[in-house]
Amino acid sequence: MNIHWIQHVPFEKLGNIEEWIASNNHQLSCTKQFNGDPLPDLKDIDFLIVMGGPMSVYDTDKYSWLDDELQFIKSAIAHNKAVLGICLGSQFIAASAGAKVYPGSMKEIGWFPIQIHDYFTSDVISFFSNNPTVFHWHGDTFDLPDNAELLASTNEVKNQAYMIGNKVIGLQFHLEQTQETVKEMLLYCGEELTSGGQKVQSSQSIIDNKLNFEANKKAMFGILDYLSSKASH
Repeated sequence: MNIHWIQHVPFEKLGNIEEWIASNNHQLSCTKQFNGDPLPDLKDIDFLIVMGGPMSVYDTDKYSWLDDELQFIKSAIAHNKAVLGICLGSQFIAASAGAKVYPGSMKEIGWFPIQIHDYFTSDVISFFSNNPTVFHWHGDTFDLPDNAELLASTNEVKNQAYMIGNKVIGLQFHLEQTQETVKEMLLYCGEELTSGGQKVQSSQSIIDNKLNFEANKKAMFGILDYLSSKASH
């Protein structure tokens, strides 16, 4: 299977997704937006992964590539590709479906539990334990697209994970993180922690929380297995 991922900044990497891709012998290509790389031809990819970044979907005056990426994601979904969006990527998917993306009422940075919604039948929710603790790093939020089903929430930020049809998933949080990638985020974006607040943890608290990586990885691999099975149909 041909997997393409979009990277917005050098320090937002695939994390444990790279391990899953290697172990399944999939082909991998990348558009590095910060290098001005071109987006691929959709006929050459089966599965699109859109990663995070410190910019916002609406920062079109600062980043000339935002509109092109938005249209590319919209086209990928229209062409029935499997698509996974993480953090900024989930906001891109929401915007491509016509939903509004905007600053949230507060930042969520650190390890916090999410509530998994089980009011509809979805194979995806089976990959999560009850109210799992996941890694958050976001200030923006979004309205739920009209054609989406909500998978998970927190009390402060309702739209944390959603599905569109059976091939598109958006995750506001980061299941892909490893101890190494978390340290990189702290190195390059650590100034955001100075805002403090109820949902912003200290760098030490974030680094010391080592118990959730394996559970998050298991959930991430389950979602990747699910989407890759749909990508082949």
